[in-house]
Amino acid sequence: MRQTRLRGQIAGWLRCVTAVALAVMAWRAPAQEIEPRAYSNAPIGVNFFIAGAVETRGGLPSDSTVPVTNEDLRTTSLVMAYAHVFELWGRSAKFDAIVPYTQLRGSAELNGEPVERNVTGFGRPAFRMSVNFHGAPALSLPELREWKQDLIVGASLQVAPPLGQYDPDRIINISSNRWSFKPELGLSKAAGPWTLELQAAATFFTDNDEFFRGTTRSQDPVYSLQGHVIRGLASGVWWSFDATWFAGGRSEVDGVRNRDLQQNWRVGASLALPVDPLNSIKFAVSSGVSARTGNNFDAIGVSWQRRWGGGL
Repeated sequence: MRQTRLRGQIAGWLRCVTAVALAVMAWRAPAQEIEPRAYSNAPIGVNFFIAGAVETRGGLPSDSTVPVTNEDLRTTSLVMAYAHVFELWGRSAKFDAIVPYTQLRGSAELNGEPVERNVTGFGRPAFRMSVNFHGAPALSLPELREWKQDLIVGASLQVAPPLGQYDPDRIINISSNRWSFKPELGLSKAAGPWTLELQAAATFFTDNDEFFRGTTRSQDPVYSLQGHVIRGLASGVWWSFDATWFAGGRSEVDGVRNRDLQQNWRVGASLALPVDPLNSIKFAVSSGVSARTGNNFDAIGVSWQRRWGGGL
């Protein structure tokens, strides 16, 4: 009986720390990411290192309003990330950083003319600070084993600087030569082995003053919603069905307004498998359902995570 209870406690906190670390493994366009369990609780002081690979096929995942059509593009990205959980005003908080290294290849059309691209380089890094200001107190590992989730309310801010591969003489690039800022509000409600989540965000962009052939490009904010239905198992395994909708993001080049307003849907699924108390693996897939701009893509990814500190 005691061993059964201990296994249940270990599985419980293992799900929590697995969820928090694997949440940073969601490198896609800022509004198109599908990220379950982004606001789960974890022991204070835990660190995570994540390494993974993501492949996309179809449109350009890094910028859905680049003015190309008939995209047949493929990206293969190696992603590295670090996350740290800490206490902030008595609440559970997290800092994470993620850096992708990408190979992009394929073809598209620009004003009816074919363009091809084969390039390798770093994508834009992203840095995020998040805090759970309701329902997820700062807890040590022994305290977290006894804790039961009800309703968590959290918020985050992600910042992506204008770094990475970019050539102003090419229309298709891995990075986009601009800052982006993404504030987000997240809700997570547990009901037995099930968890329901909702995330609402807005992504704001600075101007790219070195856009294609010496032009300046600006873009309106992109507004997004995510929903997740998550099922956790006693073994520490969890899976989820995910969906995201995003709209807005109309752009202009040298003051000329483009007809590229976004109204897009994506769906996906995730599966996380603990290997042992310090390691886990996650698989994720997603696909575009509809896209007003025509820039749809499919994505598949796998990541490995190692954690340490916080009494582990």
